[in-house]
Amino acid sequence: MIIYLNGEFVTESDAKVSVLDHGFLYGDGVFEGIRMYSGCIFKLKEHIDRLYDSAKVIMLNIPMSKDEMISAIVETVKRNGLSDGYIRVVVSRGVGDLGLDPRKCPRPSVVIIADNIKLYPQELYTKGLSIITVPTRRNIPEALNPQVKSLNYLNNIMAKIEAVHRGYEEALMLNHEGYVAECTGDNIFMIKASVLITPPTSVGVLKGITARTVMEIAARLGMEVKEERFTRYDLYTADEVFLTGTAAEIIPVIKIDDRLIGEAKPGKFTWDIIREFRKITSVDGVKVI
Repeated sequence: MIIYLNGEFVTESDAKVSVLDHGFLYGDGVFEGIRMYSGCIFKLKEHIDRLYDSAKVIMLNIPMSKDEMISAIVETVKRNGLSDGYIRVVVSRGVGDLGLDPRKCPRPSVVIIADNIKLYPQELYTKGLSIITVPTRRNIPEALNPQVKSLNYLNNIMAKIEAVHRGYEEALMLNHEGYVAECTGDNIFMIKASVLITPPTSVGVLKGITARTVMEIAARLGMEVKEERFTRYDLYTADEVFLTGTAAEIIPVIKIDDRLIGEAKPGKFTWDIIREFRKITSVDGVKVI
């Protein structure tokens, strides 16, 4: 594997970051996960815009322009000979001292990794996923806004641990008020009476790029699309439920907290959306030639 590291392309074994980097010490930094399909880096511009927005919020100056970042990503993909895969872009605060002060970090570190990823077993994409609500609540926006894709994912990891120890692949997270927020790395959608509904960002969820794409697809299919607060009751009584994310793509959910959803199998609207999603993944983005 060839990795981009601060302006150079190095092998995996030579891709080394200092132990004094504040990304390692404190999770001080931002990242993006990006998919590539049939030589097309899907929604690359949207991902880069979100990366730079996250960096701006935490006052982290990325030491390259957006165009330079895109060029570095494309070159990393080419050097790894990928036509399908997963790209991880990481920008940390950089090397500093053992204190918190970001002023002690004169230059951010930039890392680009292009490889493959498998978030869930393949059979769950056809049969459907079972999830469970966990005690850990989603961060409140006033503490750490989930719109910032920071390197500190401990809130999500704690929820993942709780799900895994109960024998589940994924966890449902509620916000501090008890409303449905999202899963550990995915947005959540439900369909009720042909209406597609997902939580608004105000409950503490990431504005997902795959989620936004799904909403556009649903609208083109003639579905009514809503962003509104809802509770677990609404999920339990939904006709269909599915999760979306760059790494997860679109995965149906057939059981939540031991309640069967709809007919306990991936529903018609979910499959319609998945089929339309697959049509655009190899054309909506930046082609790597």
